[in-house]
Amino acid sequence: MWRWAWLTWRRSDSSVRSTLGLLVILTILVSGLASVTAGARSAVERDVLHSGGLTQIELSSIETGRSVRSLDTASLDQARGIEHVAEVVPDYVSSIYTGTRDPAAPTFDLTTHSWRPSTRPSITRGEVPQPLQPGQIVLPARSAGVDFTRYVGKEFPAAYTRATGERSGTPEHTTFTVVATYDPEWQLDGPDTAYVSPEAAATLAAAKAGMPPERYRSTTGATSAVVSVTEQQYVSTVAQELQQLDFSAAPVTDRVRNLPGVLGAADLGYRVGILVVLAIAVLTGLSNARSSIRSRLSELAVLRILGNSVSGLRRILLGEALLTGLLAGVLGSAVGIGGALLLRGPVEGLLGLEVPVTSMLPNPLWGTAAALTPLLGLAIGALVGGRVALRRDPYLLTRRQT
Repeated sequence: MWRWAWLTWRRSDSSVRSTLGLLVILTILVSGLASVTAGARSAVERDVLHSGGLTQIELSSIETGRSVRSLDTASLDQARGIEHVAEVVPDYVSSIYTGTRDPAAPTFDLTTHSWRPSTRPSITRGEVPQPLQPGQIVLPARSAGVDFTRYVGKEFPAAYTRATGERSGTPEHTTFTVVATYDPEWQLDGPDTAYVSPEAAATLAAAKAGMPPERYRSTTGATSAVVSVTEQQYVSTVAQELQQLDFSAAPVTDRVRNLPGVLGAADLGYRVGILVVLAIAVLTGLSNARSSIRSRLSELAVLRILGNSVSGLRRILLGEALLTGLLAGVLGSAVGIGGALLLRGPVEGLLGLEVPVTSMLPNPLWGTAAALTPLLGLAIGALVGGRVALRRDPYLLTRRQT
């Protein structure tokens, strides 16, 4: 059966091979959706649902709807005074750059942010203490061709700008202890970002603005802040109270736009997609089996003369369907998962979370189902279609027509 099936399958005008493209495309869509959903769900469960994100609220000083309020010292103190608020960590944005003329020193220009409870990059070396101290810094593992991992545990010279006029400034020099480096593919705050303590971040931002840190905090204020709530059940209440005080406040889980619910819909989507692929494969197998027999009547008659039984002809049709289904499932799944891996960066940007490559692999059960569905559907269609179309012997039908 397999020898004849392979020979007839290779003939484009006598096999179900013409259906290969359609089934491959459908399998790519299903397996790709399954992979993207798996990766997104893994990231959300790890970094949001299981890592304190359920008890965090983000404040922004930029208008994001009807609520807007600057995050100066007085405002943040008011937020800290709300019942069930455990901590408020502000984010101040500035920059540091090469702090020495030593030709052996790295050349860099990094944006600085406060290390916040919602900051959870993939650490490649070292360990981030809780809380991060003013003299400590977390750097990307690589930036602009510089490998910063070799500075972990060492003193790191840097410079920052202190404004001396409206459009003038002078460099100030300082040193940090590099406690850890993180995977630069994680870019919640953009590329080339260094993380320091909120106190250090405020000092750098104040110097760039040309004012003392306390004055900067009380006038300009932070660009954003993270509010930690004592228990998840109080997040909604605290968020509403913050909004009533004209803060731009949103639970961290809203940053992923209710993604758990979206992921549930996506889960349902690729399950329904598998059923759609199965239905189309069955109908395609049924149609191709019947049309193939009509177009190859004389060929099948020759096979009967050579000793093949009618049931043997049905097995040849089944073999063609199995070969096509197997190729469609394997090729479609491989391309679909590969395409999903290429989308890992955009998914990370959408979520603001790290999505490891391994988490992009779909559930083994559903991944296997997606790969085998075209094979199963075509096999069912070929069996039914072949049984119906070969109710009469092709040899006898050919003799009547001649």
